Amino acid sequence: MDVVSDAISAVHLGHPRSHRVWADGDWCTRVDAFQGAGFYVVLKGNCWLLTDSGESISLDAGAAVLLPHGAGHVVAARPNDAETARRKAVPFERWLAESGSERAGTEVLCGRYRLDCSRMHPLLTELPEVVHLPHRVGRNPELRAAIDLLAGELDRRRPGSCVALPSLLDLLLVYLIRSWMGEATRGSWPGALGDPVTAAALRAMHSAPAAPWTNDRLAAEAGVSRATLARRFTAHVGRPPTAYLTWWRLILAAGQLRDTAATLATIATRVGYGSPYALSHAFEREFGTTPGRYRTLAAERSASAGAGSRATASVS
Repeated sequence: MDVVSDAISAVHLGHPRSHRVWADGDWCTRVDAFQGAGFYVVLKGNCWLLTDSGESISLDAGAAVLLPHGAGHVVAARPNDAETARRKAVPFERWLAESGSERAGTEVLCGRYRLDCSRMHPLLTELPEVVHLPHRVGRNPELRAAIDLLAGELDRRRPGSCVALPSLLDLLLVYLIRSWMGEATRGSWPGALGDPVTAAALRAMHSAPAAPWTNDRLAAEAGVSRATLARRFTAHVGRPPTAYLTWWRLILAAGQLRDTAATLATIATRVGYGSPYALSHAFEREFGTTPGRYRTLAAERSASAGAGSRATASVS
């Protein structure tokens, strides 16, 4: 696994949701802040995105937007000030229910990913509130291809679409993040993955997190001295290599507790701890709770989120 794949997999929950909406006139819809990430792709026409923090973005045909932290926002046919937007906006579910026909002037592909935001990878936490990727001919061809495939799948609902749609939505998320990293002018993680020494150490740890890594072994993987690895890795990532490895192992353990019924002993072996006791001690120090309690709370949150999804399924 590479860092971006691991970062997404560690927080991804359940299946994403998507909608294709047609709208005409002076429409305006509101989405409250939520736990997860949302996206919009303008397939036809144009519209505006206004976040609760006051950022206002014009979206033309072909533009893609990712809201990686679930920021509250308004999407509207025309630019509005914050007060006007709040007054005019209808709830998102109502906007979906009132979607027009293919003859409408604006066509938007939108959706939402459920994420466990309790311990996100720093690569994801440093994403800006809004990742805006305007349509430019020749830019981000993989992203454009994914958008075309997704729009076509939603349009026809062919055999196998129940498998194809979630996979294409996951692919869209990867391409949105990858496109941002390719164009980012700030943030430490694009630099970390662009630095051959840091990237080599990260690749080694993410490929085999349970391996008995030491600073010397990681330095050998990167082809540099131990001191050089420590200096460059810490400068880019914000913590030394072995400290990052410890943190990442505990994030993997949390995911195993959340998503599987594996015993603590099995999980300890999978993530590189010598005993369940050693994992439990480190886990409680990082998360402030025991592995057993964490698993119980994660199951309760999942059940609650599932009930909420079933309650709103009729408007999807």
